[in-house]
Amino acid sequence: MTRNPDRLRQAVELLLAGELVVLPTETVYGLGADAANPGAVAKIYAAKGRPAGHPLTVHLPAAGHLAQWAAEIPRAARDLAATFWPGPLTLILKKQDWVPLAVTGGQDTVGLRVPAHPLALELLAAFAAARAPAPAGIAAPSANRYGRVSPTTAAHVHEELDGKVALILDGGPCEVGIESTIVDFSRAAPEILRPGTITADDIAHATGVLPRLRDDRADKEATIAAPRVSGSPAAHYAPRTPLRLMDSGRLAAEFVRLARAGQRVAVLAYSAAPRDAGLSPGWRAAPLEPTAYARQFYANLRALDALDADLILVENPPALPAWRAIADRLRRAALGGAVSS
Repeated sequence: MTRNPDRLRQAVELLLAGELVVLPTETVYGLGADAANPGAVAKIYAAKGRPAGHPLTVHLPAAGHLAQWAAEIPRAARDLAATFWPGPLTLILKKQDWVPLAVTGGQDTVGLRVPAHPLALELLAAFAAARAPAPAGIAAPSANRYGRVSPTTAAHVHEELDGKVALILDGGPCEVGIESTIVDFSRAAPEILRPGTITADDIAHATGVLPRLRDDRADKEATIAAPRVSGSPAAHYAPRTPLRLMDSGRLAAEFVRLARAGQRVAVLAYSAAPRDAGLSPGWRAAPLEPTAYARQFYANLRALDALDADLILVENPPALPAWRAIADRLRRAALGGAVSS
């Protein structure tokens, strides 16, 4: 990543003019617009094909800007911001009255975070200076078509949205690789609405409070009552190719059966490939370590999706807390491809 002051100034000018600018973050690339400008925010929805009513996360240059956007900031939320910002953590808080409903999906809550990418922070700081003394933030969901695989390089964004944005800032590959943990502080007790690399235990250590982890498959009433947030639809993060999750003990045999039946099967697995892996258009080795797996996850899915296979088989991750965010993304990707087991 090479710093380019002219490119940065251009990005700020475009945002001020209500245009779309793609920015890198440590999680995924974001499709950015001036969060205080409803007309600019509407362009995000149009470019992504995102349904109305799905809220956007607002990116801030520093935790000191929280009070400009949030009407209520519980002590535990401040503690989390102090501990994990800049970083892959989004806080759901009661919004200030002025915050546009276009950003919040019509809700009285707003999602806020400070990303841990130097280019994103530089852009956010420059944009805030240009808008001062008015509140400044960049609304930025993932820079891909709605429901599809999130982008973790500038090349991925070009594949998805070329011609639909005014500028793409290239910040290199994303370091974290999956979306932020989302924690809701708008109700009586904190709750994780989307798992990420910051875990429930991490949050408890920082705040002294163990948050509830919402299970949108089991707890229907809690899901309905909770604020809507980015990345929460049951089917999401999906490649074009149907995707099926397989337990480790069944993967190799199922792959061989399907391949010998004439199906083109691509595989993402941390298990060793069988001798018949030559029947596959692509057996991609995944790391058996959650941080490395997450960093490569979306790039791996995109690479397999590009093979024009009939099916992608993905080995289920270990059933351990450190893998919860990855398991969440895989489950939604499988539902998005309409093939799951």
